[in-house]
Amino acid sequence: MHDHTPDDTGYIWPACVTPRCNRRLWVAEADRWACRPCEDATAARIRELPALFARLDTTAALMKGARRASSGSPGTRTAPIPPRLDVLNVVGPGGAVARLSAIEDAWRQTLGWTVAPWRGSPAQAMPGLVAFLRDNLLWACSSYEPVGQDIDDLRRLHGECTALVNDERRPGRVQIGSCPVRVGDGVCWQPLTARADSHRVHCATCGGRWETLAEWRELRAAQEQVLAEMAGVAA
Repeated sequence: MHDHTPDDTGYIWPACVTPRCNRRLWVAEADRWACRPCEDATAARIRELPALFARLDTTAALMKGARRASSGSPGTRTAPIPPRLDVLNVVGPGGAVARLSAIEDAWRQTLGWTVAPWRGSPAQAMPGLVAFLRDNLLWACSSYEPVGQDIDDLRRLHGECTALVNDERRPGRVQIGSCPVRVGDGVCWQPLTARADSHRVHCATCGGRWETLAEWRELRAAQEQVLAEMAGVAA
């Protein structure tokens, strides 16, 4: 509802439709649905989304392809590189871009515009989505009654992305198996750990290094090979 509670004179002041706000609109805002402070805060969040998304998308690429170990089954003694499923849920096809696209589609339908163009992958689509929302935010706050829910959705999306990025700034170390580097007639096999925000893995014992996603995959293949050899010897 656009109306607010009556004041002492009985006049019903229009109020901001944004959840968590609902403050009385200023006289100069009386023809708007959302107040200017909510518009300004939303504009700032929209501007920050591409950088947040890019940071998370890098982490998702790092973790892509990881699988969970099956407890108790042979051959899974080496823990896989853990996926950040919470990050993948934001940067994947049904994540942040889909949520922004839903807002764009609703605005376009109300404006009577054509459907949004195909923009490619989520990473490719993000700049175009942000540009559309930024350019049409003033119209939405002024003329689109359901804008309050969209503002709240953008607030929550921004909060989720920010929380994930902040978690990455203080990541813990995760066990990712043992070092498969051949040393003399044997294998180093010292425990390795990795941080979720870095591609670099270093074995302090033999000096082995893996610094790119491709090298992480080579590390996994080498670990699997050593495990297969150990299993063959044991048999």
